[in-house]
Amino acid sequence: MTAHIDTFARDRLPPPALMPELIFELPALQFPALLNTTAALLDRRVAEGDGDRPAVLGTGVHWSYADLQAQANRIARVLTEDLGLVPGNRVLLRGANTPMLAACFLGVFKAGGIAVGTMPLLRARELQAIVDKAQISHALCDNRLAAELDTAQQACPTLKHRLDFMDGALESAMTAKPASFEAVPTEAEDIALMAFTSGTTGVPKGTMHTHRDILAACACWPPHVLRPVASDVFIGSPPLAFTFGLGGLLLFPLSVGASTVLLEKATPDVLPAAIAQWRATVCFTAPTSYRAMAATAKQHDLSSLRKCVSAGEALPAATRQLWKQTTGIEIIDGIGSTEMLHIFISADEAQARPGATGVPVPGYRAAILDDQGRELPPGQVGRLAVKGPTGCKYLADDRQATYVQQGWNLTGDAYLVDEAGHYVYQARTDDMIISGGYNIAGPEVEGALLLHPAVAECGVVGQADPERGQIVKAHVVLKPGHTGDEAMAKALQDFVKQTIAPYKYPRAIEFRTTLPRTETGKLQRFRLRTEA
Repeated sequence: MTAHIDTFARDRLPPPALMPELIFELPALQFPALLNTTAALLDRRVAEGDGDRPAVLGTGVHWSYADLQAQANRIARVLTEDLGLVPGNRVLLRGANTPMLAACFLGVFKAGGIAVGTMPLLRARELQAIVDKAQISHALCDNRLAAELDTAQQACPTLKHRLDFMDGALESAMTAKPASFEAVPTEAEDIALMAFTSGTTGVPKGTMHTHRDILAACACWPPHVLRPVASDVFIGSPPLAFTFGLGGLLLFPLSVGASTVLLEKATPDVLPAAIAQWRATVCFTAPTSYRAMAATAKQHDLSSLRKCVSAGEALPAATRQLWKQTTGIEIIDGIGSTEMLHIFISADEAQARPGATGVPVPGYRAAILDDQGRELPPGQVGRLAVKGPTGCKYLADDRQATYVQQGWNLTGDAYLVDEAGHYVYQARTDDMIISGGYNIAGPEVEGALLLHPAVAECGVVGQADPERGQIVKAHVVLKPGHTGDEAMAKALQDFVKQTIAPYKYPRAIEFRTTLPRTETGKLQRFRLRTEA
């Protein structure tokens, strides 16, 4: 029997016929019927004697595991005793990456609530859509980001209970609470997290993840590919509201007793100095950030770094090579999705192959399917399909039938499998450009352009053309000192022709000062396509 008194989320799960097939083949995936994320990741660590170990670090904050537990317990008490939260209520969390936001996530999980992280840059209209979709009743908000939520809340009748933090009312309420709280005995299949997609493909979708999903993510990719240890210090740029960040900067460190540094600002011009300051050993960020950091990496002492993880978008071979030349570190690439919670195809440093994402993470299976759902042989491009201990569960959304078919999760990525069994990214399935009968993957052209010494960033999409159906159009940001003129366009076109098959070269090039990206650093190709 579920611990959730409010059954809103469970009542809006996809119908059984559209649920993904889940597999639990690894011994580490055999979870008990009752499972609470915070109890499993934090309380157990303190009970086993690790209470004094450093857990969450930030500006002016050095919380041990016991400190973090006390903070999460007090938040859980405020939610349940002062704000009337009952298990199953949804709690909107809004803030920059701080120790306090991490404690809020853990407090919500512990109280049996459902955490709904939101990106710091979202505006009132976007927040309102999330609140309405998830029928959110509670909110904990960084008071420095309160203005947009103030506006949204006026149009959100369900959002009745809210406290702000960072020297706000939440901390005041916490001071009156004892540091103990018994975790709500949630079921493994109770929803713990709602993560909304970043909106790169249109209307955001709410993805639902159970307590078991969260612990399963901790039991697959981290121990088999990343292999962190308790002495590691994690650092990085993705927001905790993004599942890449929640896993890499909170859940995975806690799962091994390591510590994490949460930075409110972790841009490429800030991150190298922070790595040196905190003696970080594991870094999570996007490919564009690694490429930008390479320019200044030698100005900082990065000798503490031993693992660098890239996800969020395809890792160009040129970026992998540049980072290794600069730091000596082979980037660990991976593909995950908000729907699947975290990384499901990856390769460790020893198995990394330029241009390839990797192989299915232990616990997951993958296949390349054609449009009829039949598995394709190696070397043929098709739709990436995945199944494992996690899977897509959209909140009351017809698009479930597109993402989950015959038990497989169809991620929306075009891949092929090479002769060695490695999965090689081609494009998002809607990023495939068909020009003059040729299938051209936009990211492949981007990878070629990035090899040119004048190119800082680029985005490649298809542009309608009466003769060829589409042509390849490149949107290019040049490095300082280079001029975006006809001569440069011709030089880049010739360079691409010499780097990859000549028919893939960009017939149109637009020079820009910036490219549209999401808050998590993903290139928004749909905006480039709309402009084109």
